[in-house]
Amino acid sequence: MNKATYSYDLLFETSWEVCNKVGGIYTVLSTKARTLQKQNKDKTIFIGPDVWSEDNRSPYFTESKTVLSDWKKKLSLPEGVSVKVGRWNIPGKPIVILVKFDALYKVKDELYGQMWNNFRVDSLHAYGDYDEACAFSHAAALVIESICKYKGLDKQYIAHFDEWTTGMGLLYVKLHLPKVATVFTTHATSIGRSICGNGKPLYDYLNGYNGDQMASELNMQSKHSLEKAAAINADCFTTVSDITAIECKQLLERTPDVVTPNGFEDDFVPKATKFNKARIAARRCLLERASALTGKQYDDDTFVLTTSGRCEFRNKGIDLFLDSIKLLQERNDLNKKVVAFVMVPGWVKGPRVDVVNALQENTNSAVNDPIITHELNNYYEDPIVNAIHRLGFSNGKDRSIDVIYVPCYLDGNDGVFDMTYYDLLIGMDSTVFPSYYEPWGYTPLESIAFGVPTVTTSLSGFGQWILHQDINSFEKSGVSVINRTDSNYWEVVNKIANTLISIMYDSEILRKQYADAARKTASTASWSNFIKYYDEAYSLALKSASKRK
Repeated sequence: MNKATYSYDLLFETSWEVCNKVGGIYTVLSTKARTLQKQNKDKTIFIGPDVWSEDNRSPYFTESKTVLSDWKKKLSLPEGVSVKVGRWNIPGKPIVILVKFDALYKVKDELYGQMWNNFRVDSLHAYGDYDEACAFSHAAALVIESICKYKGLDKQYIAHFDEWTTGMGLLYVKLHLPKVATVFTTHATSIGRSICGNGKPLYDYLNGYNGDQMASELNMQSKHSLEKAAAINADCFTTVSDITAIECKQLLERTPDVVTPNGFEDDFVPKATKFNKARIAARRCLLERASALTGKQYDDDTFVLTTSGRCEFRNKGIDLFLDSIKLLQERNDLNKKVVAFVMVPGWVKGPRVDVVNALQENTNSAVNDPIITHELNNYYEDPIVNAIHRLGFSNGKDRSIDVIYVPCYLDGNDGVFDMTYYDLLIGMDSTVFPSYYEPWGYTPLESIAFGVPTVTTSLSGFGQWILHQDINSFEKSGVSVINRTDSNYWEVVNKIANTLISIMYDSEILRKQYADAARKTASTASWSNFIKYYDEAYSLALKSASKRK
């Protein structure tokens, strides 16, 4: 690993997902931490929200009485704002400060007025999680201010803020700590995600969109104006992929200074001696659960695949995935059993009792409604359930393809699988992530780390990265990137179906070649290779800040 050519005394990184596993940013930060620790041990301080209680403590955080103890003794924060200092329970064990921020709700109007006067941030139209995000990031900025003043303002500090949810903190630092270098990373623009989520075409018409106008139309004024102000005012503005950089330029009106692709660490992948055993265990678990639902018996050469991620039906391409599987089902030349899992968390009530009983009793009869493993609170409103029924998937005895919806968070304690997502992923024959809006895309990267070949699209940042490396094939990279636009939906459906048919009947020798290529590609996306982009961003931020008196 090359040593960075610049230096700093402390790097603060603030995110709602520090010690708070709610999305992909948790993976970004928690895997990057070890590399930062190797470069500059304990010079990075992560700041996250203290959303935990005595009855529900964070499993990711260990409090410490010694870390930053001198600062804590002299700490002075507004009444009701408190901190916990400790270590993040991840490789590298970085320093973490969790901030209790609820008390700042009472001064939000004063803060919003200040931000309007100085940066024209429109908080009048705020709703949902806006107040929560701003109170947290305001509290995080107060912590940064306190540490910088305690250690001396003549030192080199970098304050890195992730996503619009931390924008208010960045602007506070900009206003009150002008010597601190600021970095802002948007992992996905709030207005771009909203455009896609509302069914509007993003890419064919991107050059015609105005971010402010679309924010007004989609009732996104506050989040968008905060994100835009943070992007424009940061000393260095970054995003995670070239495709999102184009989006930022058009909608946020600033071209990112650096593209910082999301790196990866494969610590969770079993080593060679345990790999085959883990794969056998995963396939056994997957096929036993499929049998408990459908009453069918699945032989060893059953083709098992999945799609996974957040329940963004269009953005994540869940609609396209199901249409591709439907096309496979309609083929006359398919003589192999296929089980397609949709592992997307929904509004879960709990495990299905009849499925649990079927597993325990090892019956050979199908349960009622054999398409889903858990009970939902909103069964009739769930978009995936509705799509599965609309397409006619019934998992009947006469069907060679079964579609199974797994709407729980696979944390190892769901009551049906009781294995984690990674423990099950290793058992797949292929994965499909046909995203429409995907600034980066960790799911295909996780897949190839296990040697499982994956299909994704050119509208994902990861897909773009594969295309730029000129390694777009299962043979070269374990990845097949299919070109997707606003207007070729059914063409992509056909290509995915044909790609799956092809890999389904490939020889064992070819499958092994795909797996080896996949693992090799995953290793090139490690943080040891990608941290250089952050080094560039931090260096630029420090140079920019040094110009201010």
